[in-house]
Amino acid sequence: MAKRKQPRMMWVYSPHMPKGSKLPEDVKQEVAERAQKIVDEWKPKHIKKPSKNYRFNYIIELYTKWHRQFFYFCATYACPGPDALSPTFESCFTRIEYVGKNRFNLAYMRHTGKWWTTELELTLENCFKTIQANGFYHPI
Repeated sequence: MAKRKQPRMMWVYSPHMPKGSKLPEDVKQEVAERAQKIVDEWKPKHIKKPSKNYRFNYIIELYTKWHRQFFYFCATYACPGPDALSPTFESCFTRIEYVGKNRFNLAYMRHTGKWWTTELELTLENCFKTIQANGFYHPI
């Protein structure tokens, strides 16, 4: 019986915050305020009343939230069809990760259900410019 080979060891760049470090409150507040402005711009464009007898999911609310060092843009969808498992569900579509020293990674949720990091170590200004300019980070 052949022995299983162990994978080769290699160094990998990992920009995550060190364990035990706290996210500064002023950074949290600044990110939340700037993100709220974007959400307020998106609401009239993406939240619309569906026509009568509409059977597909549609957005009823856009919001943001923090979880650890991650900041999420999320949407609540209504499920009007007669076979719906629940009347609503929530889905996050954009993620900003604080990696330290006022730098952020930017990711979007792929159709596979996995986060895809596209931009590394951006400033907050560049992060929000990219979100507004690129459709990957907008709600569907």
